[in-house]
Amino acid sequence: MCGIVGLFLKNKALEPALGHHLAGMLLAMSERGPDSAGIAIYGHGSEAAGRLTLFHPDPGLDWAALAAAMKAGLGRNVGLTIKANHAILVVQGGTAPARAWLKANRPDLRVMGYGRAMDVFKDMGRPGDVAARYDLAHMGGTHGIGHTRMATESAVTTEHSHPFTAADDLCLVHNGSLSNHNRLREWLKRRGQEFETDNDTEVAARYFAHRLGEGLSLGEALEAGLKDLDGFYTFAMGTGDGFAVMRDGIACKPAMLAETDDWVAMSSEYRGLAALPGVEKARLWEPEPSKAYVWHREGGAHA
Repeated sequence: MCGIVGLFLKNKALEPALGHHLAGMLLAMSERGPDSAGIAIYGHGSEAAGRLTLFHPDPGLDWAALAAAMKAGLGRNVGLTIKANHAILVVQGGTAPARAWLKANRPDLRVMGYGRAMDVFKDMGRPGDVAARYDLAHMGGTHGIGHTRMATESAVTTEHSHPFTAADDLCLVHNGSLSNHNRLREWLKRRGQEFETDNDTEVAARYFAHRLGEGLSLGEALEAGLKDLDGFYTFAMGTGDGFAVMRDGIACKPAMLAETDDWVAMSSEYRGLAALPGVEKARLWEPEPSKAYVWHREGGAHA
C-alpha cells in the first residue's frame, strides 16, 4: 500500500508555503499509510555548513549537551534546533566528520538525514499527527518528498519509515517491493555501502547513491536502476537541486504527475494533488513505465 508525494517548486514566491502544501498532500495519503510518516524538506542550508537531522525516542534527551559535546569534539561551531524527538544540528563544514563523531560517541542516536540543504523527519502515528508534531505546515523550502506507511512486512517503527537517506542531500521514498534486494545489498556492501536496516527501500536508496558516486547523473542513475532493480516500485527522489520520479516496467503501483509553470508535483493518487494552487490548469499524466522523469533547479525536465 503506502502513499508517496513530492513537490518541486519553480516559482520562488511559493517557497514560504512549501510545507503547507506538502502537509496537505501527505494528509490526503493517510488511508494509504496510517502507521507512520516521513518528510524530507529541501532549501534550508548553505554551502558553509552541513546539516544533520537526528532522532532519539527519549523526549527528554538533553540535546544541548549533545551539541556542546560535539562542538568540543570536532572543534567546530554547532547550531541546534529541536523539533519534538528530532534535532537539527548545523555543523561548520561538511557532515562526514560529524557523522563519524556520532558513530563513535553516540551510537544511540539515529541520523535521519544529512547534507547541506535537507532536513528529514520520520515518526510513528497518522500522517496528520506527524505533520503537526513537526510543524510541517510552517516550513518553507524549494522542494520536498513525503511518505505515508502501512507496515505490511515489518513492525511500525521510525527505523523502517521512509524517506531513506544514503548520501548528502539524497533522499528516496518508495511504494512497492524489490524482489532482489538481498542480493543487491551484498553487492553494495562489497562496494563500501553500509546499511542500517533490512528495508528494501534502503537498498534502493544506497544503490542510487552508489551510482551517483560513480559519476552518473540523476537520470542516468535511475536508468541504470531499471536494469538492476527487480520488483514493483514507484520511486520519488530528492537531491540538493533535483527531483525525480520513476516506475518499473510493469507500473502496477499507482502514481500521478502534475506540472504547471509554478511547480511539479507527484502523488500516488490524484487527491494528493487536488488542493495545489493552479492544479485546474496543470498538465496531468500517469508516469510511463520504465521512464525516468527528472527536474533540476535550473528548470526543465528530461527523461
